[in-house]
Amino acid sequence: MLATGNASDGSFVSPGSLCQTGNPPVNTIDSRTPQHAYQRNRMMSENLTTPETTPDRQARALSEGGEEILDGSDALVAALIELERHVGGGGWDQPPRLFALVNTDAMIAAEPQLADQLGLVGSADGAHPDALTAVEQDHFRPSEDLLQDLSVIFWPETVHGCALCLESTFLPPDAEADIPDDPELATQYVASHADRLELRVVMGVDRDGNTHGVARLRSDPDELLGSEDLVPGLTEALRRTLEEPDAEVLGPADADDQER
Repeated sequence: MLATGNASDGSFVSPGSLCQTGNPPVNTIDSRTPQHAYQRNRMMSENLTTPETTPDRQARALSEGGEEILDGSDALVAALIELERHVGGGGWDQPPRLFALVNTDAMIAAEPQLADQLGLVGSADGAHPDALTAVEQDHFRPSEDLLQDLSVIFWPETVHGCALCLESTFLPPDAEADIPDDPELATQYVASHADRLELRVVMGVDRDGNTHGVARLRSDPDELLGSEDLVPGLTEALRRTLEEPDAEVLGPADADDQER
């Protein structure tokens, strides 16, 4: 289940209250500027296991209703499938989007009125107790350095996991040697190359150590790809957002608040 609105009282599922950050500099970069797109594509190409990822049979089975959620790993995959569908409904050329993954039963217990409005179904009504609800973090504004953006984010205990959706464009290895050094020219070169591969990736992690990523090629929209560690660098960055933050990340004022 996906929740994108604010709770009426601004508490449990409010996008502004779920995700907490340290003290990053104010970011005013448009997420669709050429330099941002180039840097993001570079990060993806350096961390993606391989663009020719095999079809994700676990995801397909859950997506088509051929299998039910059996454990937390399935619950994470099911949440990522729904997120990819949701984001994909808005078309391509979107900036990165960040989501908190909250246990649905916990969300129903904390926000019964909102859960009823969203039509959430908990284990009391036959859903799996590990099922997750995604809450989009509307305030997330990625810069040209996505991994740095994630390094100053941490989640409260009410958040069981998190997911990030982003797009990237790849070239085959034999075409990379001709990429210009200038970021803007490089973006134009990659975007216009006849052999480019455009990919939407949704990576997710949870507090139980489960990780998974699903991906869809723009040129082959009917096939869902994926693996447990589709983008290793991004997986690690997301995993760290679930850890207890260091005082250096929080800053003096935030660290004092944590101690109190």
